[in-house]
This record gives sequence, C-alpha cells and structure tokens, in this order.
Amino acid sequence: MSDLTPQQFTVTRADLVRYAGASGDFNPIHYSERVATSVGLPGVIAHGMFTLALAARAVEEWAGGPDRVVEFGAKFTKPVIVPDNDEGVVIDVSGKVTAEDDATRSFSVSVTCDGVGVLGAMKAVVRV
Repeated sequence: MSDLTPQQFTVTRADLVRYAGASGDFNPIHYSERVATSVGLPGVIAHGMFTLALAARAVEEWAGGPDRVVEFGAKFTKPVIVPDNDEGVVIDVSGKVTAEDDATRSFSVSVTCDGVGVLGAMKAVVRV
C-alpha cells in the first residue's frame, strides 16, 4: 500500500478567533491564556473540531474532492496548544492506504503537532 503526500497546516490564535466566529464556540479556553491555565491546560488550545477539519481537508485532497469521502472519523487524544505569536503551531497530517477494492480506498491517518499525536484511531474511506 502507498503513503499519501504529507500536508502541514499552521494554526494561529487569529485562526482560532475566526473559527470561533464561524462555529459559535466561544469557550474562553480557545482564546484566553488566563482561563485556559486556570482549568489546568498548558495554554490556549485549538478547537478539537478545527483540528479535525484540517485533517478532513487533507483527506479531501487525497480523495479528489469532498464528495468522494464515504467515512471519516477520529478520537481526540491531545489538545493542540497554540502560542500567542504570529508563527502559531504546525499540524502535520500524513496517511497510508491500508486497503482498496474496486469501489473504495481506506486510509489510516496520522495527525500530529510537535511530533505528538493529537487525533487517534483516525481512518477514512473514500470512493475511487
């Protein structure tokens, strides 16, 4: 089976603000260092669904379009800590084809930040 072209996505605090506006998720752990650390987090964290959406973007590109994604899922395993600077943090998405037949192709997907898995048990099935 073949590996898929790895992709990288940079996430900044500005991205979190835009995502909060689009999603309606204004939980302060996604923008306030004070609130995030007061609840035991190491800092401001990216929305889990935003991280999942970045992985979905990679899968859609591998598949050839969003209409070809048949199944997509993951477990949230670690938060993505987003620093308060202009560089942000990089999310790495890679994948490997694990099975294929005449109609579909299955991928195992790895999503990491600073070498640590942030989404687990991630898989996708696409139409070929």
